[in-house]
Amino acid sequence: MREGRGMRIAAVAGLVLCATGRVGAGAPAAPRSFAYVLQAEGLGKTRGEVVRRLADCGRDWIILDPFFEGDDDGRWAEKDLAAIRSGRAGRKVVAYLSIGEAENYRPYWKREWDTARDGRPDPKAPAWLGDENPEWKGNYKVRYWDAAWQDIMLGQLEAIVRAGFDGVYLDLVDAFETFEFDPATKDWIDHRPNPATGKTYREDMIAWVRRIADEARRRKPGFVVIPQNGVQLLEDAAFLATVDAVGVEDLFTDGNRNQPKNHVDPSLGFLDRATKAGKPVLLIEYGTKPAAVKRSTDGAAGKGFVLLVTDRQLKTLGRSGEADAR
Repeated sequence: MREGRGMRIAAVAGLVLCATGRVGAGAPAAPRSFAYVLQAEGLGKTRGEVVRRLADCGRDWIILDPFFEGDDDGRWAEKDLAAIRSGRAGRKVVAYLSIGEAENYRPYWKREWDTARDGRPDPKAPAWLGDENPEWKGNYKVRYWDAAWQDIMLGQLEAIVRAGFDGVYLDLVDAFETFEFDPATKDWIDHRPNPATGKTYREDMIAWVRRIADEARRRKPGFVVIPQNGVQLLEDAAFLATVDAVGVEDLFTDGNRNQPKNHVDPSLGFLDRATKAGKPVLLIEYGTKPAAVKRSTDGAAGKGFVLLVTDRQLKTLGRSGEADAR
């Protein structure tokens, strides 16, 4: 989740590639509800209380930050995840991982990368690190195709698998959009080539997500992979076959404002590819006023999406599923 992030969608014809990945009986059962909580320590006074609340929340899938910040133990323990999972038959507990930006509050971050915290990498910073995202303090753009960055993320992924999570929820998959902006024309170029790799920035992201999926499933068969945003990539058949579901924010509303038609319609065109392929669409909307919530609810119901209406900071369980709708 990134506050204030707009999604730039171009309605372009699909590029169909030879598909490999998750199809048929190996796919997980589709959820009817989900939770997305990145600051779970706010759900209770102790870790045990938080675990019990998550176990009893009634949601089919639960997305959590891999770290619990409420005590000194750091990561969720395997026993915690098992207890959360036991609260509902078939439940998936999925870890959040930002693969398109670096976060200066993560264990991999080194102080000398931006000693002054001025948002500009220092000379000792790695070559893959870019400037701080002006819309989200503490998050830095990265050259996500760089092998050194990918090695860091794969280390984080290994820890997620080892902890006992059932899958990974990949944020900043839409980071390719940053590199599609052409300063010369002051416009975005769809499928813009990356001179560093000889591929397009979209192809580099597709390859990155598929590598993550391959590495995780090699360690844990059946591991669930869910990209968030960057729905343009669904036009690639290999990408679509690789993922188990798709997360998307701010589709019908941007907070309490309706999204414009030129945002909604192209996005739905790409998401239709996911639903036709049997991939659940997890829709996260952040409206608080009744009109905005109704817009999100009606839109999700009309397309068969699984809706979560929650807070932008992802501190609460929000509302999702039939039980919450009553």
